[in-house]
Amino acid sequence: MPEMGKREKLLEVRNITVEFGSGKRKFTAIDDVSFDIYRGEIFGLVGESGSGKTTIGRAIIRINEISGGEILFKGERVSGKISSETDKKVVKNIQMIFQDPMASLNERAKVDYIVSEGLYNIRPDEAKEDRRRIVAQSLLDVGLLPEFADRFPHEFSGGQRQRIGIARVMVMEPELVIADEPISALDVSIRAQVLNLMMTLQKTKSLTYLFIAHDLSIVRFITDRTAVIYRGKIVELARTEKLFANPLHPYTKALLSAIPQPDPEVERRKRVFVYDSTSHDYAADPPSWFEIEPEHFVSANTKEKKEYEEMLK
Repeated sequence: MPEMGKREKLLEVRNITVEFGSGKRKFTAIDDVSFDIYRGEIFGLVGESGSGKTTIGRAIIRINEISGGEILFKGERVSGKISSETDKKVVKNIQMIFQDPMASLNERAKVDYIVSEGLYNIRPDEAKEDRRRIVAQSLLDVGLLPEFADRFPHEFSGGQRQRIGIARVMVMEPELVIADEPISALDVSIRAQVLNLMMTLQKTKSLTYLFIAHDLSIVRFITDRTAVIYRGKIVELARTEKLFANPLHPYTKALLSAIPQPDPEVERRKRVFVYDSTSHDYAADPPSWFEIEPEHFVSANTKEKKEYEEMLK
């Protein structure tokens, strides 16, 4: 990750809100969320199911419409009403790896079309031979043979299908990749292979990742900074090692306490914390967003802020 002071903000999420439904059925999925992603880093977004992780990723690539705030990519607003030219920039430069490699691939299309589909939008005049050459190289980049281009998705294993999904992303030459739990649907035996592939591609293609996950052990392995989200609000954000070494918010502590331990004895003795959101006294003293120490942010009220400061001494 680039050093402090030399980092370029690639993506800026500014106080975004995402709502579904209307009237009495209106549900706020994301509530006033802000964070930055710097060029070249892997930024983790973690939380339990239903916390809003995927909703944020889908808002960034304009699948989910935001009802408040704004999203900036390289300083340019890419949320709300934008020009067709800006929309093309978003399509090319921000791509998403989906959680389910089977559901995200068109079963009726051959791999050649699946991988090259994006090229038809950004380079419609590309010659057929050139497209096939680009697809072949993209397949090689993700560890698949070029002759796989003439096969259908159902002929591949789950890990191979996810590699096809990654090839489809890489062929666009994006700058930011949103990885939405990219290994959670895969067999444990091949998860490390896909993670290592993603990290290799990050280095060789100068990629930046937003890595969405619920498995904190994987987040610790792959990310530079991590934000913890609970019910549509980010409650803590820090460099990943700092977050694991000194978690402050009780929800972060609860998530970390639930990480399985490889040692059976340690696993047997460990104490799992259960987070109770009603334990906060926010009625008279509502929470704010504080930088409790350099690059370590936490949601807390005045009383909690003092307690967290004492914990860090």
